[in-house]
Amino acid sequence: MSTETFEVDHDWLCFEPDPSKPNFQVPEGSVDAHCHVFGPSRQFPFAKERKYTPCDAGKDQLFALRDHLGFSRNVIVQATCHGANNDALVDALIASNGRARGVATVEPDITDAQLAQLHAAGVRGVRFNYVRRLVDPEDDAYYWRIVEKIAPLGWHVVVYFEAEDLAEKWDFFTSIPTTLVVDHIGRPDVSQPVDGDGFEEFVRFMRENDNVWTKVTCPERLSLRGQAGLKDTVPFYRRIVENFPDRVLWGTDWAHPNLKSFMPDDGRLVDFIPLIAPSSDLRQKLLVDNPARLYWKDGENG
Repeated sequence: MSTETFEVDHDWLCFEPDPSKPNFQVPEGSVDAHCHVFGPSRQFPFAKERKYTPCDAGKDQLFALRDHLGFSRNVIVQATCHGANNDALVDALIASNGRARGVATVEPDITDAQLAQLHAAGVRGVRFNYVRRLVDPEDDAYYWRIVEKIAPLGWHVVVYFEAEDLAEKWDFFTSIPTTLVVDHIGRPDVSQPVDGDGFEEFVRFMRENDNVWTKVTCPERLSLRGQAGLKDTVPFYRRIVENFPDRVLWGTDWAHPNLKSFMPDDGRLVDFIPLIAPSSDLRQKLLVDNPARLYWKDGENG
């Protein structure tokens, strides 16, 4: 237990403590495939190099939300506020009794023994974050050393970047031999046409690379309408779901880090799903089949 105290950022918006019950009932076995845990900071201190200090949002609250929304399992992505110390993530995975998998943040000098411990806990991927307001990205050689260590485990790589970064990172991303999962459909500018040059580049990226998946997540981050509604994002998500139905994932992004204008209602985010995946077959793939195939291969449990 840490004696250090952490003062939450003055403009931090804490997650909605009493989300609504969704009107849309997710299929049995559905997975919230993108969510986080923060602390609790007294037990799991935040990293010194962090660029934000959040409120506590621990595993018990996450699992309560899972049950409230009707999901069966979670994929927990290491939060940047914890750096490469994955203790809070591992603690949540172990407590889930096989109902959660993880995406860790690791450094190139991680040992095979440490990777084996993470794998045993339920980690199945690593995340490379290129969003400069959140982290200071490293060069390609740094990340390649990590790829070489995690590829033999069958892990995948998650990448988080701004839309304008894709062209610069294209060659490196396409050299990665594992499955590559892009956060938040590459953060397109939804004020532009869905068939415009900007988003077309991302669609081409997926079309030309069969190992590339993406998360149709965070309309609250992309929408220009904010709390007034998220429908301006629907054509972008729906285009991806309908064109690449076997390579998409969905998640809440709880506890919604670094939102500044409003905090979404997680129940309403679930109700957004039928707008972007209009058929039961698409929803089954998005919420059940795809995450099971990527994170619970061969029915492995735990």
